[in-house]
Amino acid sequence: MAILTKQQAQDILKKVLSYSKAESCEISLRGSDGGNIRYARNAVSTAGQISTMSLAVSATFGKKTGTATINEFDDASLEKVVKRAEELAQLAPENPEFMPLLDPQEFPESPTYNEKTAAMTPDTRAEMVAQSLKVVKDAKLEAAGFLENSTGFNAIMNSKGLFAYNKDTDVSFSVTVRNQEGTGSGYVDQSFNDLGKLDTLSLSKIAASKANGSAGAKAIEPGKYTVILEPLAAADMLSNMFRGFDARSADEGRSFMSKKGGGTRLGEQLFSESVNLYSDPMNSDLPSATWNGDGQLLKRTQWIKNGVVKNLAYSRYWASQKGVEAVPFGSNFVMEGGTQSLEDLIKGTEKGILVTRFWYIRSVDPQTLLLTGLTRDGTFYIENGEIKFPVKNFRFNESPIIMLNNVEALGKPVRSGNVIIPPMKIRDFTFSSLSDAV
Repeated sequence: MAILTKQQAQDILKKVLSYSKAESCEISLRGSDGGNIRYARNAVSTAGQISTMSLAVSATFGKKTGTATINEFDDASLEKVVKRAEELAQLAPENPEFMPLLDPQEFPESPTYNEKTAAMTPDTRAEMVAQSLKVVKDAKLEAAGFLENSTGFNAIMNSKGLFAYNKDTDVSFSVTVRNQEGTGSGYVDQSFNDLGKLDTLSLSKIAASKANGSAGAKAIEPGKYTVILEPLAAADMLSNMFRGFDARSADEGRSFMSKKGGGTRLGEQLFSESVNLYSDPMNSDLPSATWNGDGQLLKRTQWIKNGVVKNLAYSRYWASQKGVEAVPFGSNFVMEGGTQSLEDLIKGTEKGILVTRFWYIRSVDPQTLLLTGLTRDGTFYIENGEIKFPVKNFRFNESPIIMLNNVEALGKPVRSGNVIIPPMKIRDFTFSSLSDAV
């Protein structure tokens, strides 16, 4: 029984707390139940079902904390894990950044749980993969993919009386499709908490089309190009930027948000006016728990408004040092866009490059957020609003900060992994060399 109800989780946590003799104690309990299918070369290679549940106890004396975990739930084992955490706390050094436990508060319920997703069976997964494989086989292509679903819960309780519980579901699908000669490749990757939003048939058709369309790629000169980044490519670039909204890193001169000579760039316009970014655990397409692991309330937070940085994330400790209110990191990121489709952006482009996704991204300069990496799985040349031919993959050297200053148009946002992001039309994107990889 990996998925506990709110009452069941609360009963276990109360029991564990009753064993504690520490000055303060915090307990987390989590479990998940799910399954997966992996396939390669047009045949299923593995399938499985996984069910787990674990409990962690953090016991504190003064500023000394010890943590122990367990996956057994009889009374003797629960008492034992509390005792072990307390023994470790006595041996631990003092934590100079220790913060006391939070008091109780109310957390609104987020729409993270979906009954249809929770009811997925091996037969459901098999049918979804069969649809993908039929598309690929009919096109005489080869596919390697992965479909996974999970239902989970997470709960915390502390000795001050704080209690939080959340239940969620997730289903994700990715597939790489290649032609038999290995000269063309397509890729898709999508996830939702609602099974009804995931269409493996349509996604596989997109990957198959790109596999056929990217064969016979031509080499063109590297340089600065107008690019259209599909949401997957845009997410690849911006995920590195989101971590930079940490106040401590900015204050200590370790991020792009650090100002030369000291201070931060909070309140400065760093991006195009069309750039707006926020977090919201109640977003219906990308919901999350309304609390974090510290028991802090998560709510809608605006990070960028019309290109201006409006907030930085402050941990409880760093907020206490700076005399400001703590601002927890968002559990998701949503970038606003327009109403144009990807096809509309292509039609409005005189000359440019369409990028499906990036990979092997590495940091070159953390303070300017300069990144390098490669295009992959479908890169195409656009002329007069039409895709003319596939091009060989490029290595790029670009900063998402500069990229978001060169925005020409943003399309309709869609979910891509753990972000919601629009396709983007960007001018003067820097491709530094060619790559022979497919």
